Amino acid sequence: MGIFRNIKEDFANAYKNDPALNSWMDFLFNYRGIWAVVWHRIAHSVYEANFKRLARMIAGFSQWMTSVEIHPAAKLGSRVFIDHGIGVVIGETTIIEDDVLIYQGVTLGGVSLTHGKRHPTIRKGAVIGAGAKVLGNIEIGAYAKIGANSVVVKPVPECSTAIGIPAHVIEKGRCKDPFMHNMLPDINKEMFEYLLKRVAILEHILHEDNKELLEQDLELEHIYESFIKAMKN
Repeated sequence: MGIFRNIKEDFANAYKNDPALNSWMDFLFNYRGIWAVVWHRIAHSVYEANFKRLARMIAGFSQWMTSVEIHPAAKLGSRVFIDHGIGVVIGETTIIEDDVLIYQGVTLGGVSLTHGKRHPTIRKGAVIGAGAKVLGNIEIGAYAKIGANSVVVKPVPECSTAIGIPAHVIEKGRCKDPFMHNMLPDINKEMFEYLLKRVAILEHILHEDNKELLEQDLELEHIYESFIKAMKN
């Protein structure tokens, strides 16, 4: 597919799927993510033609204009949509397939200083939540969903949802469900609730099994309090 056809699809995709977009004029002032992708497609074509210094200059201009950093060697498929865009970083050997949605503050970065493939591969239809960090040469499967602010350092299977630091898979086999950040479970909250309930149960068991000891302890407590009062007087 030619670069201009890709760019046309980028604009059409945003116009079709973003309810906040009211007119084509909005693209000029409010859609940094779209412009970042457009400039990247130009920079990538120049990079592939072996004009690498010029490509880096175009990418630098795009970063200055959009606050989105995409290395010109990164490979983006069709209809990639970067929503809002500010703070997004996409590394050199990243591969992003068609229809991927990326929110603001996402990093698709590396964890190695060696040459070769060191950045993630994002498969078709995946959604990367705001502030998520996907690090290393790992694969995010087709239609997978990454929760906001998650740190992903291991592969995520297709049609699954991963959240947390480090991220772990909480759901599998749900490809087409809408990605609702407010519907993701709070794992830490659930763990604390479990621990509190567990402690309450153990305290109840101890209380029932050791009533005599507890009564003796209470009696000693009264004696101690009386002793302290006497010392103060």
